[in-house]
Amino acid sequence: MTSKELEIKFREAVERINAHTEPFPADILLKLYAYYKKATNDYGRPKSREPLINAFKTNALFQAQDISQDKAKQQYIGLVDNYFLYRK
Repeated sequence: MTSKELEIKFREAVERINAHTEPFPADILLKLYAYYKKATNDYGRPKSREPLINAFKTNALFQAQDISQDKAKQQYIGLVDNYFLYRK
């Protein structure tokens, strides 16, 4: 897959998540958050008003720190595809 194809698939996955109206499980949200931040090179600090949520987000980012931007996009796409394939 070329970089352009990967970017298109990533943007489609982001749109799919943003259009979904039902709540997501917390573990899925944290992974999506970390992969998205890594994929978009957004290294800003978590901005929740809740310190505990910020701690969970920071931990998710820490766990994704050693993957490349392209790998983060692939992981995000795979997580989205699997979520919609296997959700009940």
